[in-house]
Amino acid sequence: MIKEKLISFYFREMHSPSWVSLFINPFYFARKGLYRSIKAIAPQITGRTLDVGCGSKPYKFLYNSSEYIGLEIDTKENKSLKDADYYYDGNNFPFNDNDFDSIVANEVFEHVFNPDNFLNEINRILKTDGKLFMTIPFVWDEHEQPFDYARYSSYGIKSILEKHGFAIVEQRKSVSDIRVIFQLLNLYTFKKLVSKNGMINLLVTLIFIAPINILGSLINLILPLNSDLYLDNIILARKIKND
Repeated sequence: MIKEKLISFYFREMHSPSWVSLFINPFYFARKGLYRSIKAIAPQITGRTLDVGCGSKPYKFLYNSSEYIGLEIDTKENKSLKDADYYYDGNNFPFNDNDFDSIVANEVFEHVFNPDNFLNEINRILKTDGKLFMTIPFVWDEHEQPFDYARYSSYGIKSILEKHGFAIVEQRKSVSDIRVIFQLLNLYTFKKLVSKNGMINLLVTLIFIAPINILGSLINLILPLNSDLYLDNIILARKIKND
């Protein structure tokens, strides 16, 4: 029971960080920025919702969905590790036209090698005036190799969505300040020291990562924003026409 509670607590801190994450989360700045942005926009995600690339559905509790469905690519690893309700071949979504009121895709689009087909499928299954909510890295290291294909600027993601029949409702930049530099430093440090032992990784985070988190948080209090350098694109769009 205690072990399960600790695992649950750690999982929560990895995706919706409190002050405790300063000491245990190597992705503290990125995850805190994402959580705040998702929480702010989540009330606009309603009705029957599809989470594309749902993973463990860490933000499900934030949305106002009447039904929440997770979709993942059909692989043996995903079926053993992910909390999906449906699986697909990476090309065709297993749903009917105009099937959903809203769709979310958090930190997924950079892993899509065929973005045109991906957005065509989202457009197809989303109702007219339905909402598409996406978060996409801008400044980040390669991850989940070899399935890391792209980075999008704020202009790039806006352009490709409009090309596929969406109008931009709201667009934000997550963590557009000096914390970008400290997050990248933590990424470098963690990837060089990470092991397969969870306790060793936690110790590494406490000794090497936590001081960087704390220092970055303090320096950020006195330095200005920089809207050209940021960690993640946050974008809410509305389907206005069939692609």
